[in-house]
Amino acid sequence: MPHANQPLSSVALILSSALGDSLLMMTVARNLRLNGVAVTVFGQQINTMRNWFPGMDIEPELKADDRADKLARYDTVIQLHANKPFVNLDRLHPKVIILAHLCSANSTESMAERLTRFCRDELRLTLVDKGNGITPLPGLTHRQRSLRVAIHPMASTTDKCWLASRFIGLAIKLRDSGFDPQFVVAPEERANWTHIEQLGLTLADLGPLDQVAAWLYESGWFIGNDSGVGHLASSLQIPTLSLFMRRGTARTWRPGWGVGQVLIGSAYLPTGRLKERYWKYMLSVNKVSQAFDRLRALTASA
Repeated sequence: MPHANQPLSSVALILSSALGDSLLMMTVARNLRLNGVAVTVFGQQINTMRNWFPGMDIEPELKADDRADKLARYDTVIQLHANKPFVNLDRLHPKVIILAHLCSANSTESMAERLTRFCRDELRLTLVDKGNGITPLPGLTHRQRSLRVAIHPMASTTDKCWLASRFIGLAIKLRDSGFDPQFVVAPEERANWTHIEQLGLTLADLGPLDQVAAWLYESGWFIGNDSGVGHLASSLQIPTLSLFMRRGTARTWRPGWGVGQVLIGSAYLPTGRLKERYWKYMLSVNKVSQAFDRLRALTASA
């Protein structure tokens, strides 16, 4: 990976379609901007939330037919992964920085912390902060729905998802304890979850991502799988409980901003195949409920 040997003046930051990756990379965008570097962010998810990042130059995702011309305006191009959203990016621009080495580094730091360190040590920026610049919209009150627990039972792939029946069992347990559990899923996933309403549970109907952010910002808590929505809640300083398949994955990709707890499903399983197949069965409703109690205690002490 080329280092920033010459001072940066203009940077194109290319984001993947993944919400979590996009929010993490906004840490780089914010730190560049704090140091007077002109940066343009290209990404669909963040473009949908552009009002949450005031002052940041944000454009929709790059298209194949004009990406070379657009990138030619910048002295440096930065992308997190080598293969997404674009492969062979160095064929389009003479100075490309790929951050995949941060994802695979032998480190106990979260990706939010690794990206912050990259800004300081490799980009040699003077003013460095872990925040990604997300700013709540006027009129919203942080955690005003203090009993509302946002439950996100989905993820980018099914192997990352805890059992649906146990999410439902957890929600019922939380409701019986006086909380207001509400499920949040993507619009295209709603049809698979409407049945929970027959149990008296709430399936929030929120629409676009910026409205999801507003709803999360006013929620008291978040419980979910390894997903971008968990990163969104964390960046909004909502206490998060994240359920992960494996310890190594959690170490790197855990939400890294607000107060949070991580629960590993495969802690006592011996092999990779068993971990991937059975982790979700190893997490009982009671185990997750107890982890939520620990999160509440941690939040109170913080």
